[in-house]
Amino acid sequence: MGTEHFDSKAADWDKDPAKVSRAQEIGAAVAESVPLAPGTRLLEYGAGTGLVTQALRDRVGQVVLADNSAGMRQVIEEKIAAGLLPDAVVWNLDLERHPVPDEQFDLVVTALVLHHVRDLPTVLSGFAALLRPGGHLCIADLDREDGSFHQHDFDGHHGFDRTDLSEALRAAGFAEVRVEDCTTIFKEGASYQVFLATAMRS
Repeated sequence: MGTEHFDSKAADWDKDPAKVSRAQEIGAAVAESVPLAPGTRLLEYGAGTGLVTQALRDRVGQVVLADNSAGMRQVIEEKIAAGLLPDAVVWNLDLERHPVPDEQFDLVVTALVLHHVRDLPTVLSGFAALLRPGGHLCIADLDREDGSFHQHDFDGHHGFDRTDLSEALRAAGFAEVRVEDCTTIFKEGASYQVFLATAMRS
């Protein structure tokens, strides 16, 4: 699925109360799972309109929001201008195609993004490279599902097996991997479990 899908939805993304509520739940789960401090440098990868970072903004330091959708980045820029994401930096970044930036973070967060990633080892290794030793990665995403979550043309992952993802994280250089229930998405009369995987850069 190309960026055009998300470009077309960006302007109305935050008008969906379920998306806003879900981002707040994910932000709360991140805050409970990893240490946050005023000096914590945060990267949200595949940030969309920055809703998860908004939920964490008062608990961390500098924030960088990365997304490869121009429409989503425009919404983030508008939020920065409006004071909703003060001092945030916006990146156009796709770790499947772009070199890893020469930057270091204390925390990388990605929410419902990884199932769109085809080359999982490359992106997880990119996360590891972006984290200082001892930094944390938080991945919120779908448990394995039957393919019904995406009605449109989709060539990503139909969710993840928690054990398989944990092994992939360890192979990418992470330790202390934990996967816990996070929230539930209700869509088209079906429910889909969302987990939060946390790991430390070793």
